[in-house]
Amino acid sequence: MLAIIINPKSGKKAMRAQRIYLWKLLRARHQPFTYRVTKYANHALELARELVEKGYDQILVLGGDGTLSEAINGIMRANITPEQRSKIQFGLMPRGTGNDFARFWGLNKHFKRSLQLFFDGKVQPIDVGCLTYWRNGVEHHRYFINSIGFGIDSLTNVYGQQLKYYLGSHHINYTLGFFIALIKLKDQLMQLFVDGKPFIKGKMFHLNIANGPYNGGGMKQNADADPRDGILHGMFLERPTLWQICSGFSNLFNGGLYKLPFVHPFSGKDFIVRTREHTLLEADGIQLDFMGDFEINCVHNALNMVVPKYCEPGKEIHDFLKK
Repeated sequence: MLAIIINPKSGKKAMRAQRIYLWKLLRARHQPFTYRVTKYANHALELARELVEKGYDQILVLGGDGTLSEAINGIMRANITPEQRSKIQFGLMPRGTGNDFARFWGLNKHFKRSLQLFFDGKVQPIDVGCLTYWRNGVEHHRYFINSIGFGIDSLTNVYGQQLKYYLGSHHINYTLGFFIALIKLKDQLMQLFVDGKPFIKGKMFHLNIANGPYNGGGMKQNADADPRDGILHGMFLERPTLWQICSGFSNLFNGGLYKLPFVHPFSGKDFIVRTREHTLLEADGIQLDFMGDFEINCVHNALNMVVPKYCEPGKEIHDFLKK
């Protein structure tokens, strides 16, 4: 039973033609389906939860990282048994600005190819990250499929989103947003524990914990992150000098950030962050904020994704596409 969740604001200029093509493809394959269109923030979360609770076990998302993240949260929060959740498969036809999680799998805005990969691909168990935080003593959970960022990462996302209104949806928005955030950001005192052991304590310029290697529209922050390996990868950055930023900027895109002296890389399954300050963060490009401590955990093999058949453990899909 296939259900399709469509964000009409993602890649809206071409969405009508792509939807017509998808309907024709489904009819040619004699594939029964239903579809829902998002209308407001977090609507994909509500729709995905409703659909899987009704018994739909295939979810295809037409949208960007944020739409996919909402759908993942809906599936993870649905009132279904673990056995039912283990049978759910999801796929992605990327239509956003960054499409960072899609990038790892070799998916892009060439929609015909993305759809072909969905219908002819294989099922791959993947990990999901879980953020736990508290408001007024009440425990809350937010799941993320790609990465979660604090400090410069979150503020870059804020300004990158705002620039869409002036420049349209382009990758350059996040690069420009990064330089604006450099001027505005104030460091935050944090203590980080990795798998129960103290890792670092100090003023945080940037903290990112990732399930996939890309974020910010193609920046390769955590080059070793793989959503199939059962762990999350991250980095804690102390504030660099202007010279260090300029000389190390290219490392944002080539996976070499961990080589820089102000970068502290780490990996593990469970993380605790202690802070007394107000925290602004982005989870898959969706902004959140709260006060106090929080935890982040890797939920191994949480969901099944339909991926290209040539996907192999430990190999990034781009490695195959270049051959």
